[in-house]
Amino acid sequence: MMTEPHIFQAFDRDLEAVQALIMKMGGMVEAAILDAAQALETRDEELAEQVRRNDAAIDALEERIQAEAARLIALRSPTATDLRTVLTVIKIAAALERCGDYAKNLAKRSVVLGQLAQVGDSTGSIRRMANAVELLLKDALDSYIHRDAQLAADVRQRDREVDQMYNALFREFLTHMMEDPRNITACMHLHFIAKNIERMGDHATSIAEQVIYLVTGSLPEEPRPKADMTATSMMPAERAD
Repeated sequence: MMTEPHIFQAFDRDLEAVQALIMKMGGMVEAAILDAAQALETRDEELAEQVRRNDAAIDALEERIQAEAARLIALRSPTATDLRTVLTVIKIAAALERCGDYAKNLAKRSVVLGQLAQVGDSTGSIRRMANAVELLLKDALDSYIHRDAQLAADVRQRDREVDQMYNALFREFLTHMMEDPRNITACMHLHFIAKNIERMGDHATSIAEQVIYLVTGSLPEEPRPKADMTATSMMPAERAD
């Protein structure tokens, strides 16, 4: 009969393997965000296509993590903190998969925008926003690996900065459309991209909140800080991908 220490050791070994997959997936998503933003700014269709192709690998990794986590629960029957850890892994993988989807959407739009006239320095502004979100995601994942609730709380607060960047871009797009109707098509695509990046920030914040839950046993009680003021502004509707 297997002794209890052996069971714990086996669980820890399996969990370490799953966590390694999480970090690999996180690195792939971070690269996708930065590459998609670069493809947009430099009008690099080949790089944009590479981001789109690589999303399949991100999706496959998420499926593998979910399967391994389910196997951990079924075979090791984790309790209390260990179960909380496995559930956190599942939620982090799902959040990363969504960020990968948003990066793919950004790459798809960048190809379309490459055929349109540039609108001011909007692509540079979007790249800076993407850089901020990539750093947010990196810190959220670091907070998970180090079980650092303070860093996770910092990520949660910094999402406001991403919202503020999105608000500024939203106003910029409205201005360009009012000044010249020929900018409307490009601005609609750019707004869709900016919104996708803002949602990536929300997913990074969700990861940070899961870390706080993992470390403390409860989610933050105070409402998530938000600074997205665009809901009260007017922007033509657009179909999501």
